Amino acid sequence: MEQITSLEVVEVKNHGNSCPEEEVWSWGAGTEGQLGTGKLEDELFPQQSHFPSGDSIAQLACGGAHTIALTSRGKVLTWGRGTSGQLGHGEMVNSLKPKLLEALTGYVVVHVAAGWSHSGFVTDTGILYTCGDGSFGQLGHGDYQSHCVPRAVSFYSFKHVVQVACGMRHSIVLVKGDSEGDKVYGFGSGRRGQLGVSNDKVKSVNEPISTLGLEDVQLGSLCASGDHSAALSIEGEIYTWGRGFNGSPDLCSPQRVDSQLCFTQVCLGWNHALLLTGKGEVFMLGRHRHENPEKHLSGNVRQY
Repeated sequence: MEQITSLEVVEVKNHGNSCPEEEVWSWGAGTEGQLGTGKLEDELFPQQSHFPSGDSIAQLACGGAHTIALTSRGKVLTWGRGTSGQLGHGEMVNSLKPKLLEALTGYVVVHVAAGWSHSGFVTDTGILYTCGDGSFGQLGHGDYQSHCVPRAVSFYSFKHVVQVACGMRHSIVLVKGDSEGDKVYGFGSGRRGQLGVSNDKVKSVNEPISTLGLEDVQLGSLCASGDHSAALSIEGEIYTWGRGFNGSPDLCSPQRVDSQLCFTQVCLGWNHALLLTGKGEVFMLGRHRHENPEKHLSGNVRQY
C-alpha cells in the first residue's frame, strides 16, 4: 500500500502571542476528502487542513484514502473515504473535514493506525478497537464482516495492547505485560507472509495469532504497509517479514535485518523501507531486501 496522502503538523507563532499555534498541512491525492481541506481535489502543494479548535495533535495516520488524527487528550478525528466504514462514524460515507469519532469519546485513545480501508485504535487501558473493511479478517473479530463503528477485539480482553499497525489487508498488534513477555499478533490477509504466523503462507486469518521468531525479543514499535510488516526492538534492531521488495523472496516469519547500526524508527513503503538511526541518518532497504543497509545510505535528516 502506497501512502498517497501526506500530512505535517507545524507550530506557528502569532505576533503578540508567545504561545505557538499548531497547524496541520496536507498534500497529495484528495479526491475523497482525505486531505481535510473541505475540497475534493488533489493538491501539489501543502494546504492547511481545517481542524476544530481545541486540543493539539499527538499523532496522524494516513490510510488508502482516509486519515486519522489523535489529539493530546486522547480524542480521535477521522476524515476521507468512509465507504467501508473505516471512519467509524456509523455510516459508510466520505467526510471532507475532520470529524470527531463520537463512538470513542468515553475512552482515552493512545495510538491509532490506518490501513487501506480499515482502522485501529488502542486505549490507555490496553483495549484494541477496529472498524472498516473486514473481508480478509483484518479487523480480528473472528469473522469476515465489515463494521462502520469501532468494535473491541475480544481476543485481547485480558491482555494489554500498546500498539496496532495496519497494512493493506492485514493488521499486527503489540502486546506488553503478558506473562510470556512481549508478543506480536497478526490477522487478516497472509498471502505474502505478512502475518508471520506460519512457516508457510496462509490465505487469511480472522482472529489474532502470535507471530513466529520474536518470542525472546523486547519490542518497541511495529509498522505495516502494503503486504509488509516490521518490528523495531528496544535494542535498535529491525525485523521484517512479508512481501519481498523488488522481486526478492517473500518472508513468512520475522527476520532480523543484517546491520550493526542502531535504529530508532522504521517506515514501510510499497517496495522499500526507510530506517532512521539515533544519529539522524536515513538508510533505505529495497533493491535487495536484506542486503546490509549501510550500502544504501540515502542521506541525512535533521534531528528534531
